[in-house]
Amino acid sequence: MSLRLGFDVDGVLADFRSAFRAAARECLGHALAEDVDGAKPAPLTQGDVGKVWTHIARTPNWWLKVAAHEPSEIARLYTLARAARWEVFFLTKRPASAGDPVQFQTQWWLELQGFYLPAVLTVPGSRGELANAMRLDLVVDDQIVNCAEVIAAGPTRTLLMLRDPNPTLEAHATERGIGVVSSLTEALPAIERLQEALPMRIGKPLRLVDWFLKKPEEPLPLNPRVNRPLP
Repeated sequence: MSLRLGFDVDGVLADFRSAFRAAARECLGHALAEDVDGAKPAPLTQGDVGKVWTHIARTPNWWLKVAAHEPSEIARLYTLARAARWEVFFLTKRPASAGDPVQFQTQWWLELQGFYLPAVLTVPGSRGELANAMRLDLVVDDQIVNCAEVIAAGPTRTLLMLRDPNPTLEAHATERGIGVVSSLTEALPAIERLQEALPMRIGKPLRLVDWFLKKPEEPLPLNPRVNRPLP
């Protein structure tokens, strides 16, 4: 049985927070400058945030500039998906910028990280409704609200990507049956455990702890952009 997986993009794969700060420095200038003693800058006002989003909207293909949190792990996800026959979908609510559509920018960005021919879905509504309609087995997201929506809507399991330690939020998530990981490096082995556990649990509820059990010929090339078969 192959898995159907949904991955949020910003916060899970892409370092949107750093890219947004960089955009704020570009359009607000000294407003984000750190103090000489290294103190953190003051939070942005609502007006400042609006100016940054306007700047992003006017910048051609801005989403291609966002760095990946773990580029090698995105490439590894592709390799694992090919080997295990996973169906992977990338989910995003990114607003439009100038240039190409958000979907195309995100597809291009994922290919640059080593995930070829990505399926990108722009999600204007509920993650839960989408996960249930698509019969996803697992969704990985960095927002606990999205994770809660998913598990409330159907049988899809969720992993919360909590890159910054937050014991309170982690406890809040686990109490609701949401798995918690701190990186894609940590998430991928958990998904492999889920792949192994599902055939043994048909008709039975699968506990989160089962994802972390000890882990006991490609027909096409890994990179479809090279060594294309002759017509």
